[in-house]
Amino acid sequence: MAWYLVEIRYVQEKLAEVRPRHREYLSGHAAEGRVAVAGPLGDGTGGLTLWQADDEAALTELINTDPYYLEGVVAERSVREFKPVLGAWLPS
Repeated sequence: MAWYLVEIRYVQEKLAEVRPRHREYLSGHAAEGRVAVAGPLGDGTGGLTLWQADDEAALTELINTDPYYLEGVVAERSVREFKPVLGAWLPS
């Protein structure tokens, strides 16, 4: 398993309508241990999610089924592998 930091920039006009479905989608993945943390940026232009997946192909399948992606809220997206070393949320 690997960790990935996914950053998106929003299409503002579609954001409010789709946000409840997006949060429900992420909540399910958080409950299953795939999402460690997620939320919007302070300026409201986009958001970050820290995902765990087998590999980048598996991650792509997950993020391509997010309502934000499916319903056109994602204007831009970047994916970078992340290697956590320290933090209270890391397993012992």
